[in-house]
Amino acid sequence: MSTLRQRIFEAAKDYQLMNFATITGDGRPWVRYVAGKADRQLVFRFCSSIDTRKIRQVRENPNVHLSLGAKDLETAEHWLQVEGRAEVSTDRKEKKSFWFDDLENYFSGPDDPDYCIVIVRPSRIEYWTMESIMPEVWKAGRAV
Repeated sequence: MSTLRQRIFEAAKDYQLMNFATITGDGRPWVRYVAGKADRQLVFRFCSSIDTRKIRQVRENPNVHLSLGAKDLETAEHWLQVEGRAEVSTDRKEKKSFWFDDLENYFSGPDDPDYCIVIVRPSRIEYWTMESIMPEVWKAGRAV
């Protein structure tokens, strides 16, 4: 059987729709869809226009939440709940490494000044399945 970390990576390694929650200036949650993925270190990334509500909210309060993996109840094998801290990157290398052709619908290219990457470094990831009412928990690099 694979480790929890490996199963989390397998669930998050491909581009997919995720729910991304931030906190508004008056302390309320705000959720929207983003398309992103995780790397082998379980760091999540997605792109955005730099002048958006989500970027302003991340800069004001970097505590965020992602949920991903379940597309519907009939085919859901597993899903993730990710608690972490976000940062906004305009680093050229970061932007180029995330770039894929479909982004041309929104940005002129990876050097577009409006294009940025949101990086979410998780502090806790819950791995949920339909077989259990309790998740497996990844925290600080170990299962709890």
